[in-house]
Amino acid sequence: MAPAPYWKGYLKLSLVTCPVQMLPATTENEKVKFRTLNRQTGNPVVSQYVDSVTRKQVSSENEIKGYEIADGEYVMLTDSELSNVALESTRTIDIEMFVPRASIPWIWLETPYYLSLENPVGLDAFSVIRDAMSSEDMVGISRLVISRRERAVMIEPNGKGIVLWTLRYGDEIRDKAEYFAGIEADEVDSEAASVIDQFIKKETGHWSASMVTDPVQNQLLKMIELKKKLQAPPKIKTRPADKVAPRPKVVNIMEALRNSMAAEAKKPSPPSKPRSGQTH
Repeated sequence: MAPAPYWKGYLKLSLVTCPVQMLPATTENEKVKFRTLNRQTGNPVVSQYVDSVTRKQVSSENEIKGYEIADGEYVMLTDSELSNVALESTRTIDIEMFVPRASIPWIWLETPYYLSLENPVGLDAFSVIRDAMSSEDMVGISRLVISRRERAVMIEPNGKGIVLWTLRYGDEIRDKAEYFAGIEADEVDSEAASVIDQFIKKETGHWSASMVTDPVQNQLLKMIELKKKLQAPPKIKTRPADKVAPRPKVVNIMEALRNSMAAEAKKPSPPSKPRSGQTH
């Protein structure tokens, strides 16, 4: 099931406009995620903000954003002040220019999104923009407000659709020269290079998603499944019900005695025996 669109609006190139929707191209929903529990009760625990000095809990109405200007010294900014400098969302991706795809280094690419057609009515316009960039091996550069911040974005044709990449800000990119400064450009031994070249050719294959499976994730899922089975209550096997003997009727002793005496009273009296010495 496809996720809900992250953004809806229009893709525009000069006078050509079409309705589009932007959806996340990646997800972490399948990752194993844990919650911290109370070992004694098994209940989830909740985090709370506490003052780092007084160690007292801070209520939500007293929370405020702060920017550190010196050690332990901050400038406070309210939510309304932050809202004043935020940008309102725009609903149009207006392609401003085109550049060769190869001219944008990988490090500038941040987050990918699928840009698909939101309404079939715009199919022709969508196809024209996509195919024009594809035929020239170009990508479009535009700007888009995301989470109330303006981002530069790259529009790249991809099969039947388009992929939109948000681009990192300039101050987020570190200069690689300082990291590679200690690597000397010495000549590589030709014999060693030949061996490595043969090894590369021998081990060359085709890209597959199986190359980036997470073994730790798989082991965690197996462990969780095992613990789930161990924690489950044992199943009680049912057997056919045994034949139960009829319960004896509860007898009222006094009533039984009365009935017995009544029955005896109804019996005829036996004839009396003659006394000795008496003649008939």
